[in-house]
Amino acid sequence: MTKIDYKLKEKAFYEKNYNFFQRILHDITLGSKFIKKSLYEIEKIIYLKKIEIQNQKHIFITGLPRSGTTILLNFLYSSNNFCSLKYSNMPFIMAPNISRLFQKKNFTSQERYHQDGIMFDLNSPEAFDEVFFSSFDTSEIKNEFLNYVQLVLQYENNKRYLSKNNSNYKRIDIILSLLSNSLFIIPIREPLQHSYSLLTQNYHFYKLQRRYDFARRYMNYLGLHAFGINHIPWNKPNRYNDYKNINYWLEQWILFYKNIYENYSNYSNCKFVVYEKLNNEGIIDDLKNFVEINFSNHFKFVVSHKNISLNYDEELYNVAKKIYLKFRN
Repeated sequence: MTKIDYKLKEKAFYEKNYNFFQRILHDITLGSKFIKKSLYEIEKIIYLKKIEIQNQKHIFITGLPRSGTTILLNFLYSSNNFCSLKYSNMPFIMAPNISRLFQKKNFTSQERYHQDGIMFDLNSPEAFDEVFFSSFDTSEIKNEFLNYVQLVLQYENNKRYLSKNNSNYKRIDIILSLLSNSLFIIPIREPLQHSYSLLTQNYHFYKLQRRYDFARRYMNYLGLHAFGINHIPWNKPNRYNDYKNINYWLEQWILFYKNIYENYSNYSNCKFVVYEKLNNEGIIDDLKNFVEINFSNHFKFVVSHKNISLNYDEELYNVAKKIYLKFRN
């Protein structure tokens, strides 16, 4: 695909899915904390029914983006054992049941804006619950999260909640204090491959947001600050500060997974999944046992591997490989 073809495809994507009125609706619904909280309160008044959810083993996928979180989400959701927020709930994420009144009727499956080959439609699950978390402080989250999960469960009439949120690694202990049987899946990817993917995605979204400011606003509304103009590092950089340098992402990888290993490697509720092993049937069976589901599936995991010609800090990479091997072994 030429650059011209790509830009035309990109332009068509945004004009088709986000016309002027849809952009205004997203800006109003997601851009104001007052509107978000008001919608949530209305949703509770109309739909909330107290149901027992604390004994269920809800699933939370979390970790760095580009590590396989979306493919794991799609795989588990395909089992029909879980409910999750979906594209059909947008932009009424705070009111999933009310969102039924505003859902699009005609929406064909298409490639998501990452341009990474992953397709989505209105029934596809996605990482939207950061909208909820970003609307409340910690004390409010402790009071409201169970209500919010109940509302999502009522929307799909299911008993187990499935979430993919790359920021929930910061909330593992909070979530366990509320839903003590919850299970966490944290994928880890070969550090150089992962860093290269982070680097290229950041460049992709930076260009996209320069051309379409709504793309920047949209990602901000969803709390997606991993890539683009408003990128926020997961940890304070030590040596590398340049987002255009693969060593910046490699250092971020080290800081992130070092912290994850030190804090959560002994948690029985946490399962670490190596991205490069996702096409291994034994690994998938082990994952299904962990989340306690049993289903026959024809889900195809495609593990990406790129030839990387960029120069990188070999000493830094060696540190990353040692951390990676702790998870892999």
